[in-house]
Amino acid sequence: MTESTTELPAASGPAPAPDRPGLVRGLHGQTVEALGARIVQGRYAPGSPLQPDEIEREFGISKTVLREAMRVLAAKGLVDPRQRRGTVVRPRSSWHLLDADLLRWQSHDADAKFLDNLAEVRSIVEPAGARLAAQRRTDEDLADLDAALTAMVDAGTDTASVVEADVTFHRALLNAAHNELLSQMEVVIGAGLRARDQLVHSRQGWPDSIPVHRAILAAVRSGDPGAARLAMEALLEQASLDAGQERPGEAGRPGPADADGAAGADGAAEADGADGADGAGA
Repeated sequence: MTESTTELPAASGPAPAPDRPGLVRGLHGQTVEALGARIVQGRYAPGSPLQPDEIEREFGISKTVLREAMRVLAAKGLVDPRQRRGTVVRPRSSWHLLDADLLRWQSHDADAKFLDNLAEVRSIVEPAGARLAAQRRTDEDLADLDAALTAMVDAGTDTASVVEADVTFHRALLNAAHNELLSQMEVVIGAGLRARDQLVHSRQGWPDSIPVHRAILAAVRSGDPGAARLAMEALLEQASLDAGQERPGEAGRPGPADADGAAGADGAAEADGADGADGAGA
């Protein structure tokens, strides 16, 4: 069997699209992807056994491939292989929720609780990151932020391009804080952004958050940590309001008529002269 070219049958259900091309390769990677997504998204309930014979037949894989995939899932806290009792799905409390794959699998079928949890983490991490970035940024950091903001403007209404440019901006901002542990939070922030952005940008006429991004960058460039923190808080408030309109089960929830005015960012968004380019994330 040639693992690099064989694909899982359609019956296995669509696996979440990887964040980067080539992330999922071969039968081993595809099996991890499909089974992990099923567990995280609730198709296999905690405590339920996984039947190896059924999985092997459905996916058309060997026992060796399945065994290696189960080892990966066990390392992520998703399954518990037991002698003589088979493999069972572990409770959510045992999952490594900050694992990049788990975050990605959840973000592709995000519910309100997941979005709320990520919003809370962002509200704790990103204002502090923006404050530190204003104090520590280098010329290279500013160039990365400029490039990301330009990409957001150039993306227009192309949802995929907007999402990637938005993630790039926030990653560059965390990196500009020059704290290794804070930079690692990009995994969580990126998952939250992708889930939120895909939700908001799936509708027509999404709010323009480029002015608030410009305000953050202006504060970081000028070395003003207080303004950077306030601008980020304004952006997060806007993001929360935008997502509240479109989150599962809350499609009719009222939101702001004009997101450009969210929290005001102390007027910095208007002062930066943003011309309302259509299409940006938060």
